[in-house]
Amino acid sequence: MTDHTTRLDHIVLWVEDPLAAAEFYEKAVGLEPVRLTDYAAGEAPFPSVRVNEETILDLMPRAKAERMRMLSGAAESSGHPVNHVCLSLPASDFDALRSRLEESSVPVSDVSRDSFGARGPARRSFYFGDPDGNVFEARHYD
Repeated sequence: MTDHTTRLDHIVLWVEDPLAAAEFYEKAVGLEPVRLTDYAAGEAPFPSVRVNEETILDLMPRAKAERMRMLSGAAESSGHPVNHVCLSLPASDFDALRSRLEESSVPVSDVSRDSFGARGPARRSFYFGDPDGNVFEARHYD
């Protein structure tokens, strides 16, 4: 039986250097690279990193913005401000992420408590940025 529930499949982030971005997401955030070798060999247009078994972040080179023609104005979306992307993690992974970011000298916000999200109030959350200026929130509910 196929589950037809609506889910988030992927988010495309504009980045200057997809290889450097993939390294950041692998080492500092702990996400698994996808198609990195294919991208480096010129066989894939961009690499991705896996958030979970159903969701990836595509790391789209900003230089490809002019090729985005799927909708009028799509090319101008490069750098369009999105407030942030939120990653929900188990408490132990939340703590490990914060530690990795701090060890990598990535600035992080103070920890907030009870901020509202998709599953109600999160016990703790904090924000951090990637090297391309994309802002992320990390949170846990348990």
